Amino acid sequence: MTTPGPVPVPVVLDVNVLVLAIATGESPFRSWPSPPPTSGNPSADCLGVVNDAAEFALWLSPHVLVNVGRVLATVLKMPEDEIDEYLQVLGEIAEASGGGITDPPQAVDDCPDWEDNRVLDLAAAVGAFLIVSADADLTTMSPWRGRPIIEPSQFASLADASRRARRRQR
Repeated sequence: MTTPGPVPVPVVLDVNVLVLAIATGESPFRSWPSPPPTSGNPSADCLGVVNDAAEFALWLSPHVLVNVGRVLATVLKMPEDEIDEYLQVLGEIAEASGGGITDPPQAVDDCPDWEDNRVLDLAAAVGAFLIVSADADLTTMSPWRGRPIIEPSQFASLADASRRARRRQR
């Protein structure tokens, strides 16, 4: 009889984290850094953490993915084929980590920013343990309904510290 491993903790990464993961520094999305932090890009390191599928399950929504694609196309002028590839990789990371893509009802209006409420909808629907965002509108709401909202650098550092502590205990 095999003992089941730990259940990954649901986490939501804001649109800005998913954009910054490939918008700053080298574009590492073909080989996410692991164990983080290793890239100098905290947002990329956040994806490295969830790509490991060890502790955290990434949850995405169609709304989040559409907005990532929109920002990459309009602001960063990224070619459509690269955007499509990146969005596919994000979906694969979410599925492999134990999370996935879900379309939550639009029920939250706690934040003045409509887009931020869609991120909060996702977090509420999947029971996210925490939200990672570089958006002050969200981080100043922390904790939101008991969920911490932390910066990408905090998330990557906490995951790294936790992993180092586990390795020392072995």
